[in-house]
Amino acid sequence: MTDQLSCPVQAQADPVSLVVFGATGDLAMRKIYPALASLCRNQLLSHDTRILAVGRTEMDTEQYRNLLGDRLAGAVPASCLADLAPRVSYLRMDPEDPASARFLALALNELDGGAKDRLFYLAVPPSAYIPLATAIGEAGLARQDEDRRVRIVVEKPFGRDLPTARELDEVLHRYFRESQIFRIDHYMAKETVQNVLLLRFANALFEPVWNRRYIDHIRITAAEDLGIGHRAGFYDQAGVLRDMFQNHMMMLLALCAMEPPSLFDAELVRDERSKVFRALRPLDLERLDEQLILGQYGPGMVDGKPVPGYLQEPGVRPDSATPTFAWMKVYLDNWRWQGVPFHLCSGKRLAAKHTEITVQFKSVPVSMFRKTHGGAIPPNRLVIGIHPHEVVRLEVQTKGQGSRLCLQGQSMEFSYGAASGLGRLDDYAKVLLDCITGDQTLFWRQDAVELCWGFLTPILDRCDGEEGALPLHTYVAGGPGPKEAHRAAP
Repeated sequence: MTDQLSCPVQAQADPVSLVVFGATGDLAMRKIYPALASLCRNQLLSHDTRILAVGRTEMDTEQYRNLLGDRLAGAVPASCLADLAPRVSYLRMDPEDPASARFLALALNELDGGAKDRLFYLAVPPSAYIPLATAIGEAGLARQDEDRRVRIVVEKPFGRDLPTARELDEVLHRYFRESQIFRIDHYMAKETVQNVLLLRFANALFEPVWNRRYIDHIRITAAEDLGIGHRAGFYDQAGVLRDMFQNHMMMLLALCAMEPPSLFDAELVRDERSKVFRALRPLDLERLDEQLILGQYGPGMVDGKPVPGYLQEPGVRPDSATPTFAWMKVYLDNWRWQGVPFHLCSGKRLAAKHTEITVQFKSVPVSMFRKTHGGAIPPNRLVIGIHPHEVVRLEVQTKGQGSRLCLQGQSMEFSYGAASGLGRLDDYAKVLLDCITGDQTLFWRQDAVELCWGFLTPILDRCDGEEGALPLHTYVAGGPGPKEAHRAAP
């Protein structure tokens, strides 16, 4: 019988005035409003919370509410939409216009009566972060006191290299304290991602063997079956290393490799994550092709239908050398992980969408079954499926049925899909709730941002340069990725 530990009931968040910049954009409509609806459905969003939608498009509040109804129809339960829509007001704002910030302040005071906490969400292209943060700060809206908390939410990417990350941080800290800045990474809100720490540090089965003595390597994969969609303007300037490795992949690496904090506290957890990034061994730029393989998808078939290659996507430069796939082997120079390779792999237009962490343990030192079992015994593996299959699976060797002694692989598996029917928040709802309540555990801190950019920037400079750039391997859309990466991976 499994012991059930009681979980405290999540209290409803305090009321907040939520300002959504980029309110007519894709991020707001696909992620933020469905997240708010999820909070409403789970009775976690205060009835006194109000939403100020800010965009460049000329329209009034009634027109925006109608747009909201059209865009969210079918994606959000009608009852949740009926609850949310009356709370929403719309303000047209041009962040380049100095006068617009004054109108924003007036609209906010009218919305909350000067009493509620305020949360500014920058659901806009990265180029708008600095102008909007400046407009908010110059209008005096970043100041907080004992009666009102003020926070700002910034989506990745946090810059495109180390200098631009520092420039963004300098502007943010000109008006906001670090405790007010929430650098969001929705990957961290996934149930199985959060469960990595629980598996490691709450179970005596795993904690003693989670080190270089028993683990052969760890593989972290984030594969996507989709192409770049309507993001050509951003993606062709970023590529897979900036889009995925600087944030999602590095955060998953940190969860796998970090030391246990003395207490589950936001700053202590973030301290340990930063220590992982400090331990990253710089890649050898003279032998970079041994630790980094880049690819770009060509035409292919997905679900039986032809799809264009990256160079044929609308908005992509016909001679673009932007990578859409990367495999990277990294090492950590610390006591726990010395000599253990971490294989990070992410790409677009692959055969299937899946994100998982595979921990492969070392093989048994000597097989007592070598005379009865031909060949090596497969090592144990722990697979943490993050998306779409939320599972934790331990692969072990057992005796197969019958009179002869033969080994048979078996899996012990826990599936979140088969767990209790308690209401679950989607990823964005969880991190949005944390923004409202002020819990920064799942968010990036500036030192970690700079450490990751410091590791990646020399690689990006080499890849972006014409002289000595790495080869770009073409792979078929809908396939497994570049064959060169499969030969290099364990």
